[in-house]
Amino acid sequence: MTTTTVAPQPEVQKVSFGYHLKLWLISFLKYFSLVFITFWMLLPLVTCFFTAAKSNEEWQSTSVMTLPKNIFNFSNYVEAFKLSNMAVAFRNSIIVLVCVCFLTTIIGTQLAYVLSRFQFPGNALIRNAFMMASLLPGIAMQVAVYKIMGTFHMINSLWGYIIMSMGTDVISIYIFIQYFENISISLDEAALMDGASYFTIYSRILLPLLKPAIVTCLILKGVGIYNEYYSANLYLQDKQKLGTVAISLYAFTGPQGSKYNLICAGVVITLLPALIAFLLFQKQIYNGVAAGAVKE
Repeated sequence: MTTTTVAPQPEVQKVSFGYHLKLWLISFLKYFSLVFITFWMLLPLVTCFFTAAKSNEEWQSTSVMTLPKNIFNFSNYVEAFKLSNMAVAFRNSIIVLVCVCFLTTIIGTQLAYVLSRFQFPGNALIRNAFMMASLLPGIAMQVAVYKIMGTFHMINSLWGYIIMSMGTDVISIYIFIQYFENISISLDEAALMDGASYFTIYSRILLPLLKPAIVTCLILKGVGIYNEYYSANLYLQDKQKLGTVAISLYAFTGPQGSKYNLICAGVVITLLPALIAFLLFQKQIYNGVAAGAVKE
């Protein structure tokens, strides 16, 4: 007769009430902080949307948190679009945005390719010069930049503003250099052995691998150009023909006061293109930012 021995069961330790309370507090604080931060981030947009639907008498006599009588009042949007000449402003902003992003990507990737793949006298000097330019505050160089723009007759010129905006993009070059240095140089050597030229290696092999870096730089540059006010107001002096979206919002301010209901309506209008672009390309944006955060 055989006897079976039962293995001793490990003793299950009971979890104390304090441990459950600790987990509950951590979870509560986590979600509370998320809700709290989201609330304060959305509050200006909600109040702006409320104010944009109010008439002149209504926004002067009520607080910003008061609901408008007619939430679907679109008369302010129509008036803001016409008075601020937003059709021309959107056209100019799109031209500047597309040209600056395209030319910055092409020139920046080519410059980064040369600096990262070729060792020549002055390579370190050029890199250090870019580093010094990125450390200097932009406002401190405006006098020199303005004199240069005036010497080349690029003030009050849309193409002059585009060239000036391209020259201020130093961070993107360092992002491209970092990506090039993380791509194995054996790809270049294999392509050279197959008879490829340096331009073919750059355009056919390395440039497609820079897609995450390009997306990241386009996001940073695009948002900065679309919301840029100081330089656009300084160099684009003909506001009726050369004004951008950021400049058009200041059409409702003056010594007589500010029409905040029209300003808020203009803000909502300027947010729509960015919102639509984000909804259409959110997958590419998330992938580019995530890939740009970590590079093996």
